[in-house]
Amino acid sequence: MKKTSSENIRVLKRDTCKSLSGKSKISYQVGFSSDNNIYFRITENTGGGFFSSHEWIPLNAILQTFKKVPKNTPLTSVYLFPLFEGKSVNTPSFLMAVLLNENLIETLPKKIRCHRLIDSKSFEEKMKQLTTSETVSPGVLKKRALAKKVSKKTATKKRPSTSKKKTVTKK
Repeated sequence: MKKTSSENIRVLKRDTCKSLSGKSKISYQVGFSSDNNIYFRITENTGGGFFSSHEWIPLNAILQTFKKVPKNTPLTSVYLFPLFEGKSVNTPSFLMAVLLNENLIETLPKKIRCHRLIDSKSFEEKMKQLTTSETVSPGVLKKRALAKKVSKKTATKKRPSTSKKKTVTKK
C-alpha cells in the first residue's frame, strides 16, 4: 500500500472513543488528502498499550480489505494488520474501535470483538462536507448546533410592543 505523508493530509475531525475492551479511551483523527481519500490515525491511548501514532490508514484500503473477507465471516482486527507498517498489535484493534465509533462497522450480537461492515456512504458524505470547513472536534460541532438552535429561537420570539402605556399619576 502506498503511504501518504502527514503533510498531505488535512485533519477534518478529532474524537475519542472506548477501546474494544472498554478498558481505555482512544483518541484519533480523521483526515482528508489531496488525492481525495479519507484517512484515520490513532493519536492517543489512555491505557498502557503501545500503538503506532504516525500511520495514516486510508478508508478505501480498509474497505477493500474487509470486502476480501469471505461472506458470513466476522470482521476482526486481524484483517487490518497488513495495512500497518508498525509492529504494534494494538493499533489494528484501536482502529476497529474507531471504525465502530464512526458507524462504519457494527458489533455482531453476542460477539464482543466480531463485527460486520456497514455502508460507508453516509460517513463519507459527512467527511467530504467537512473538507470545506476548518478542523472540528465533537465539542465544536455541538456548540455550533446549539448556537443554531439559540439563534432560531431568538429570531422567532415576539418583540415587545412599542406602544406607549398610559401612566396614572396620583393626586
